[in-house]
Amino acid sequence: MNSDSDQLLIHSAKRTIALESDAILALRDVIGPEFAGACRLLLHTTGRVVVTGMGKSGHVAGKIAATLASTGTPAFFVHPGEASHGDMGMITRSDCVLALSNSGNTHEIITLLPLIKRLGIPLISITGNAESELAHASVVHLLAAVESEACPLNLAPTSSTTASLVVGDALAIAVLEARGFTAEEFAFSHPGGTLGKRLLLRVNDVMVKDKEIPKVRPTATLLDALGEITQKGLGMTTVVNEDDTLQGVFTDGDLRRAIENHRDLQHTTLETVMSEIPRAISENMLAAEAVGMMERHRISSLVIVNESKSVCGVVTLLALLKAGVA
Repeated sequence: MNSDSDQLLIHSAKRTIALESDAILALRDVIGPEFAGACRLLLHTTGRVVVTGMGKSGHVAGKIAATLASTGTPAFFVHPGEASHGDMGMITRSDCVLALSNSGNTHEIITLLPLIKRLGIPLISITGNAESELAHASVVHLLAAVESEACPLNLAPTSSTTASLVVGDALAIAVLEARGFTAEEFAFSHPGGTLGKRLLLRVNDVMVKDKEIPKVRPTATLLDALGEITQKGLGMTTVVNEDDTLQGVFTDGDLRRAIENHRDLQHTTLETVMSEIPRAISENMLAAEAVGMMERHRISSLVIVNESKSVCGVVTLLALLKAGVA
């Protein structure tokens, strides 16, 4: 492909991004009391939010339903065509309907309006046409009109679907904030994958425990520490007193520096060379927080202590990497 063709492709991409960005920015001018009213309806819904849309709007509706459900607002997607053939039975009198249609006159959705009215449940719509049948039938209508699609033919839904998606995201986040939705609640609905691990996995799940913890006394020699570090394979050892209270840490880096300084391996005790103010954490700390702490302080391990400051574990950056957190 020649450079002229490349430039045409790049120009097209930048034009599309600019047009869709402009469409999003224009939404700020139409967000007002109606938006707040829609949020109140969602907050007061005792059932689920039923999100519906046809075609590309249907794909956007599915994403909005998923975002609502994962941020504290029970929601699901219903295909308007299927709703006319039995799936209306999924909608109850305690639900709320959120309908998406750029034209506001999509036949499959208009067909559902009498049924929604018969159930006596609130209808929120997101359309690009304030004078449409769907807009007029809604308790709250949110306008997501765009000047033109990013498609040069002004046909393929592009800017309009992006605008609808942003309005849906704005609803979800506004309601999330109004509910006081917490990170712990978010984690409950995202238990899988990297996101779930970052939100749910705690240090206690990956730390070395019991006899696998490297431990020596402050009076131990450098040679003793070398043996413990080698045996336990963590590149460090904790230094504890008789009741396992943490006194310090000694790492393989400390050992190298001691050797460079010509310290006697057999007679130098750890109390003279250990790090006396080690960084210690609770076993209930999120694993992701432990990673952040290691990165900030440029260390590869952390000691875990209980309420009485006794050592109960060690977590390493390698273990966190293997767990998929780092």
